[in-house]
Parts: sequence; C-alpha cells; structure tokens
Amino acid sequence: MPETGGIILGIDLGTTNSLGAYMTAAGPVVVRDAGGAALVPSVLAFGPDGQVTVGRQAKAHAVENPLSTIYSVKRLMGKSLKDVAEDLRVLPYAIKPGPNDTVLVDVAGSGRTPQELSAMVLEDIRRRAEAALGVKITQAVITVPAYFDDAQRQATRDAGRLAGLEVRRIVNEPTAAALAYGLDRKSDSCIAVYDLGGGTFDISILRCSEGVFQVLSTNGDTRLGGDDLDRELIDMLTGEIRARFGEELEFGPATRQALKAFAEEAKVRLSDYQQAKVQVDLGGGRVFERTITRDEFEARAAKWIDHTLEHCRRALADAGLAPGDIEEVVMVGGCTRIPLVRRRIAEFFGRNVYTAVNPDEVVALGAAVQAGILAGMKRDTLLLDVTPLSVGIETLGGGMGKLIMRNSAVPCMASETFTTCIDNQSAVDIHILQGERELAADCRSLGRFVLRGVPPMPAGMPRISVTFLIDANGILNVSARELKSGVEASVQVTPSHGLTAQQVDAMVKESYAHAMEDFEAHRVIDLRNEATRVINAIEKALGARGHVLAASDRARLDQAVADLKAAMKSEDGDAIDAAMRAANEAAQALTADQMNDVLRQTATGRKISEF
Repeated sequence: MPETGGIILGIDLGTTNSLGAYMTAAGPVVVRDAGGAALVPSVLAFGPDGQVTVGRQAKAHAVENPLSTIYSVKRLMGKSLKDVAEDLRVLPYAIKPGPNDTVLVDVAGSGRTPQELSAMVLEDIRRRAEAALGVKITQAVITVPAYFDDAQRQATRDAGRLAGLEVRRIVNEPTAAALAYGLDRKSDSCIAVYDLGGGTFDISILRCSEGVFQVLSTNGDTRLGGDDLDRELIDMLTGEIRARFGEELEFGPATRQALKAFAEEAKVRLSDYQQAKVQVDLGGGRVFERTITRDEFEARAAKWIDHTLEHCRRALADAGLAPGDIEEVVMVGGCTRIPLVRRRIAEFFGRNVYTAVNPDEVVALGAAVQAGILAGMKRDTLLLDVTPLSVGIETLGGGMGKLIMRNSAVPCMASETFTTCIDNQSAVDIHILQGERELAADCRSLGRFVLRGVPPMPAGMPRISVTFLIDANGILNVSARELKSGVEASVQVTPSHGLTAQQVDAMVKESYAHAMEDFEAHRVIDLRNEATRVINAIEKALGARGHVLAASDRARLDQAVADLKAAMKSEDGDAIDAAMRAANEAAQALTADQMNDVLRQTATGRKISEF
C-alpha cells in the first residue's frame, strides 16, 4: 500500500460510536464504508477462536454473546475499580482490578486493558480509512472530552500507539467541534459548544475571530452521557419486571445486555416518536412488554439535563459572560437529538440551538481540520485551548501552591522558586497536585518525585525552581532545578487512574464554598513558615552575639521567641503575625550587621504572598 502522502487522520473515539475524517483542499471529509456508513459502534465481540469483531456486526450479536461483547470502554479509560463501581451494576461483562489501581476487562479469562480494547476500535477506523483512500495511514489526531485528566489523555494516546498510530495531537471534543463549525466564519463571535455524548458531557465557551479559536472556559463531567439516560430506563424496566414476576428474579448477562439494547433503541426512537415499545424475553415462558412514552422518558432524564445546565452556568461564569452574550450554541453528540435537551438548552441561552452540522460527525470533522493544520494544508487557523483544573505543588505545612490556574490557555508553562526549611537538606520531595482548594489534603494527588543531590546549605539558601509545562495535548510535565548547583529532576505526570465525576465537580464547588476558610488556613501555613525562619535567624544570632546583650534585652528577646513559638501552635493567623512582629522588634537589640548577615543566609527574601 502506498505511503500516506502526508495524510493525518482525524478520529473521534466515542463511548457509543467512533469515526474518522480527513482533510482535503475542499474541506474535511468523513470516512465511510462501502455501504456509506460513517459511524462505527464502539463495540467489540470476541469469538471462541480469539477472533475479534468490531462495530455493527459485534453490536448485532451482543445479546447472544453478552460476556464476550464489550462496549462503553471509554468510560473505563484511566479509571480505578472504585471509579467504575456504578457501571458494574449494569455491565454484563466482567471487570477486575489491574496493576496500579487500574481496571481490566475480563475476556475469556484474560484481562484486557481499556487501552487495548480502544486500540482495536482505532485500528478498525484506520483500516477503513486506508481502504477508502488507498494509502497507508500512520498518524492521527484523536479527540477526548475536555475534562479528561492526565491519566485519561495518556491512556488515549497509548491506545493510538497500540493501533499503530503516531498521535500527533489530542484535541478536546468541543474545541474540535468549534473548528468544524467556524471554519468559514470570519466575524468575531462568542459560541457555546454543548457536547452530550454516550458517556461524557462537555461545555466550552469560545471566541472565534479571523481564524483564531480561543477557548475562554470549559466545564463538564466525564461520567454523564447517554449511558446514564439508558440506565434510567433500565432501572425503570427492572423495577417493573421484578414487581410483576417477583423480587427474587435474577438478571443474567444476556438479559442485562438485552435491556441495554432495548433502552438505547427506545431512547433513540423517542427522539422522533411519542412512544416506543419494549419486549423482553425473560425465559421460562415469561415475556415483559412495555410501551414507554416520551413524557415518561423526559421525566427520568430531566435531572441529568439539569446537571448539564449547572456546568453551563459555571463555564459562563468562568468566561465572564452571561447566556445572552452567546451568539450561537452548537450541539454535539448523539444525545443532543433528544427534544428535551434541545428545548432546555434553547431556553437557557435564550436562542435556538445550531444543528446544521451533523452532531455525530462534527467532532471528527474538527479533528480532521486540526490534522490539516498540522499537515500544513491550512495555515490560517489558530487553536487556543485551555486546561480544565489548576495544578501545583504541596508547600511546607500542607498548602497548595498553584502554578497553572484552571482555564489557562495551553500549551502553557509556569515556574516558581522555592527553598528548603531544614539545614543541610540534600533532597526535596516534590508533591504534584490538581484542584481548586488551598490545602494539599483537599486536592487530588497526581504524583511525586524527588530532587536529589542538593548541596548542603543552611535552610533558606537553596533556590529550587519548579517548572510546570502543559503541552498542546493537555499532558503535564514537571521539572525541578536547584539554581546554585544546577542539579535537576523531571517527571511526566502519569497518575494511575482518572478523576471521577464527583471529584471534578467537588473541586470547583468546594473551592467556592470554602474560599474564605481555605484562604485563612493557607495564610496560617505561610505565617508559620515565615515565623520558623525568623526564630532560626534569631537563635543563630544569639549563638553568635547573645553575650553582648544586656540581661533585660536578652530576657525580653527570649520571651518574645517563646511567645512566637506558642502562637505558632494556634490557628490564629493574626496572633502569629503579631508575635512575629514582636520578636523582630525585640531582636533589634542585636547589632544590625550581625542580624543582616544571618538573615542573608537564612531568609528567603520573599513576601508571604509569593509562596
């Protein structure tokens, strides 16, 4: 097969369906099979001989092969077993714990990672594109939900590599949709991209102007989508089945797979019709029949749509905009076909939603546009995306020192200089955090690494520069360097599993709810650190020059130091601050030259606000 000729494939790797697209001189084009179908169901079926079937054929045999038919893998990417506990209720196939707190899908007794399974879907899309274009494809741009964290982005990139693809760029799904939507638009406008897919939800606010796509804010939930709407119908049906045939009725894998299929079909049908019929064969001559109305479905779906509106409010607030400032609302994802979704979003933004672009295809088309930019086919478009959550390090006393704030444009880099708190400290532990709270204990730990080989120096003398770099894929790299000696260490942050929806929501919500108490707690930590440096400086000065002090001055200084140590045990920042000022005043009895010399060796010379 001929080489690529520079083609980079754009891929929308979805929870329910996936598809590919590529860029031409005329614009992006979706890859279709011989029958004209673009969507590839993200479903895998494993045969007894180990043969793997992908897509529609795999989905068609899901009920008869429930244990060996795998779907919704995207919701498992970068997750722990605890994270997916809710999914275990309805998934017919088995999930077991993997190494490093990851999950494995049990396929015929063999554990398969979500990356491996996703790679099979990606490989199928790659082969379809190669067949359609007649060239070998080795490079791709793959989209992910905007709220995917480092682990989930890394997992997606690994899946691409397993599929034989060099992943040139990972692009947020709503941003890709904006690229497809705004390709021919030159006027300055603010748009909202509402993306409700099979397993995830994102809302992004963008400004589009003269080929520049700037993401102002993003929000969302990596565990909210069509699967949850399906689960509402499944829960309703299972409750009614047990009420009719007995509470002790067990639902085997085949029945659970059938219920999933019926629920999904009913959800789709109710977007066009007022009712949908469900018929489930329970075996033993027991058949359950039920007609579900659109009103019933909407009543159960309403709470999930309300959740998406909360995310919309937060995204607008972060962007400093009101609903009326949005000129267009672009709908992305198959679930945006649901009439209730379109009505509620139109009411929220006060305008009709934009549906001219196929919501199933728009993300892949945008990925193809980005692929075209990377291939040099389109040079007049600039994409400026953002990171969804703040990142930083743990500071002395348990504070969270944020280096890159949420909704910062990526790629981005930030550095800050820190120091040691112990004399002759030769190693520094760097604890990397993600979240919006002021204390390390309230944020998510992303990883740790140690800077070793720091030359022995008095506390406060080393200058350790910590640098955070978030690349265009949203993946974090952290490095640390001691400026005097030049010793350095670095790490690409790869946490073992991703954020749960509850963690994501809580990070932002709690940052607002606890803003004042967090600020005071962080202030107390900073004051204690500063007080420690003051005490160390005074004690060193006393050791060198204490004998020249008058007895009254020495007693006054000793008492001030004792008072400061006592104040440091409290949570009263004002008391610590007052005691520190009193100690500094009492220390004036020591010679200015001596104190200056000691302080030059011990103090950081920075303001509290700089920590």
